[in-house]
Amino acid sequence: MAQKLRVIPFGGLGEIGKNMLALETNEDMIVIDSGLMFPEEDMLGVDLVIPDVTYIKERLKKLRGILITHGHEDHVGALPYVLPALRAPNGQLPTVYCTPLTHGLITVKLEEHKLLKKANLKMVEPGDTVKLGNMTAEWIHITHSIPDSTSIAVKTPLGTVFHTGDFKFDHTPVMGDPPDLMRIAQIGQEGVLLLLSDSTYADTEGYTPSERSISDTLDRIMATADGRVIVATFASLISRVQQVIDAAEHNGRRVFVTGRSMMNNVRMALEQDYLRAVDDPLQPLDRMRKLRPEQIVLLTTGAQGEPSSALVRMANRDHRHIDIVPGDTVVFSSSAIPGNEQLINRTINNLHRLGAHVLFSRIANVHVRGHAAQEELKLMISLTRPEYFVPVHGEYRHLVMHSHLARSMGVPPDNVFTMEDGDVLEIDRHRARVAEQIPADFVYVDGLAVGVDNVVLRDRKLLSGDGVIIAIVSIDRHTGKPIGRPDVVSRGFIEADMSDSLMEKARDVVEEALAGREHVADRADFNARVHDALSRYLYKQTRRRPMILPFCVEI
Repeated sequence: MAQKLRVIPFGGLGEIGKNMLALETNEDMIVIDSGLMFPEEDMLGVDLVIPDVTYIKERLKKLRGILITHGHEDHVGALPYVLPALRAPNGQLPTVYCTPLTHGLITVKLEEHKLLKKANLKMVEPGDTVKLGNMTAEWIHITHSIPDSTSIAVKTPLGTVFHTGDFKFDHTPVMGDPPDLMRIAQIGQEGVLLLLSDSTYADTEGYTPSERSISDTLDRIMATADGRVIVATFASLISRVQQVIDAAEHNGRRVFVTGRSMMNNVRMALEQDYLRAVDDPLQPLDRMRKLRPEQIVLLTTGAQGEPSSALVRMANRDHRHIDIVPGDTVVFSSSAIPGNEQLINRTINNLHRLGAHVLFSRIANVHVRGHAAQEELKLMISLTRPEYFVPVHGEYRHLVMHSHLARSMGVPPDNVFTMEDGDVLEIDRHRARVAEQIPADFVYVDGLAVGVDNVVLRDRKLLSGDGVIIAIVSIDRHTGKPIGRPDVVSRGFIEADMSDSLMEKARDVVEEALAGREHVADRADFNARVHDALSRYLYKQTRRRPMILPFCVEI
């Protein structure tokens, strides 16, 4: 059988987050990244969204490992849910390969989910190669907004696949070395069959500024602020944490940390020497009372307005140790994840109501993008000189714009594939084509439940729109005849002063729907009669369509 390479994205093509992609040959399969996505506004009650790994589960014998590019949530956040789903018959979890800091961040995450003892994590360094069946993977150092970020070059029987991971070309990074342009160029000279390239900022002209440009801003804020400085950022953004510590120390301030995920990651980074601090930033928060406000810097989670995060609890006057007071300066050192804008704006408004001075990227240089702009994307294409090109990591408009860039850089138009989740790119020795589409749906995580049904979300939308009506009818167990008067209860449907008269008439409607019937004991018939009668009546009276739940009590 002729050898074929199948490229299968399970997430990240058409949305921001949930990045996961498989490379499959006739004999073997590897997976690159396993990320989550934050829920959109219409995903009511959903905590997280993760990729659907059914395709991999059905081919578990071919899986040789999960390769991680870097430690951000949109690339590793789904591991606690994906690893158990891909458990082998002997109980073994898939092997995960990652660089040292990423290893530390994954360790913290798996420990929280009580999976660490069962996990099979293997640490690699940039430059290392690992043989995975008939494929060989090499990790190449790249720069992003988190240290130990890598691109991955995978040698397959048909040629080299180069996956950029999230990247930008930062020649003066805060932590670590500049990107390994020499090795990327060497791989390009050796020949690249397929380039999979980060598209998150493909619609942005020019270059992305260096992370180091933020250091001066943080230093100036801490030098001029009259009171406490509270910095909110991603818990995994270790280089930003170091910048905050350095600016605080330069201005005679002490750093304190709040937020569970931030504390866990800072503790891990200190233990592994990724963070350096004169004073312990993990000291108890009550020690702040001994210091003047101008001596304090507080690092916290909540830059995305997450309802349970430390910053949001402060903004809501709900934090156990910290109250926002006039004179506090709050810095949002992150960009808004699409869909979170409303939560972030609400948090900013609440902070302003409490008298805080709030700084964010639109009004101050407190955050830079972690992703390549157009000129850097062109440089990556120029260095790798791929035969085929697929844009990854971005909304569909980003993928389309990145495809235009690739064509402008000389990649033949027929060799550029703008794909979406579930599209299967099949490459043989003669050509590449999108051969089929596999299921790659959103999988919803709600509390401890993984895979919340779409029907549940539909019901939640109905409840949030027009509320619910519950019709309770007692019937004779033997004859099926209604006993007494029905009870009709509403929640979230109509104003209290209108409710009593409307519900009284609704009881009459239920009685009429069941009047003279001897076969009401047939549950399906009972439900249909009550539902249809109430639905018609309530719509006629209110022009609303609440969810109607008939409930039968046999006596």
